[in-house]
Amino acid sequence: MNVAFGSTPIVADIVNARLKTFVINLDRAEDRLTSVKGKLSYFGIAFQRIAAVDGSKLVFPRPDYDDKRYRLLHGKRTNPAEVGCYLSHIECARRFLESGAEHALILEDDLEFPADFCELLLAALDARDSWDILRLSTVNIGRKYPFQRITTQRSLAIALTREKGSGAYMINRRAAEWLVGRMVPMRLPYDIAFDLEYLAGLRSAFVIPVPINQCTDFPTQVQQGRRSYRIAGWRRLPVFLFRAGIETSRFFTRSFRLLRALPRMKSPFISRNAR
Repeated sequence: MNVAFGSTPIVADIVNARLKTFVINLDRAEDRLTSVKGKLSYFGIAFQRIAAVDGSKLVFPRPDYDDKRYRLLHGKRTNPAEVGCYLSHIECARRFLESGAEHALILEDDLEFPADFCELLLAALDARDSWDILRLSTVNIGRKYPFQRITTQRSLAIALTREKGSGAYMINRRAAEWLVGRMVPMRLPYDIAFDLEYLAGLRSAFVIPVPINQCTDFPTQVQQGRRSYRIAGWRRLPVFLFRAGIETSRFFTRSFRLLRALPRMKSPFISRNAR
């Protein structure tokens, strides 16, 4: 087994014992599976492949997708690829709950991992009392406010504004139960929906500098033709009202949590996204 510099087979074994890892991969994306398998093998990380739900094969209407509320809250017509992505992540949470493990690492298959990958996973698990959802990637560049140092180079942080992307994150069983029990049927894209954890009394955090790069060299099945699904005109008014409400509630809820958590940092600082 190849193990990255700064890690050992023992460290990898500890990670595998404490963390159930899932990789979402479409059956037709064999090249991506080969790539991510090689990268995780380098670190000694064992994983379970979850066959991604292929949006092109979905039949609508379906009970796990609410078309009316999706249009109302997101202002777009049904994007089958986006539905497939959502249901794939929900399936990971469901498999995690069936496993009996206490924590899960959920990965999409287009990622680049940092040299200290195993170290940060162990550090994140040691800080498990501070989060229910721990985000390891993003496609935004918003500010992240650190509140707890977990390694010499990385800290836990809170984002006060919306962050997109769901390429890599960790969850505990409480978060998984929320995803499976209350986030179905689908009403929003997955990365927007699971950024609303605070409405369920859950705690999300980022690791900063953000460690995992979600590759964007080529469009995913969700990104292709995304604009063509947008609903135009006055029919998007409910979307603006909904977003104004959740942005306001997110800012105040997470700000309060940040103020309570800041004493854990001896020298609080503000950092932008970094890779």
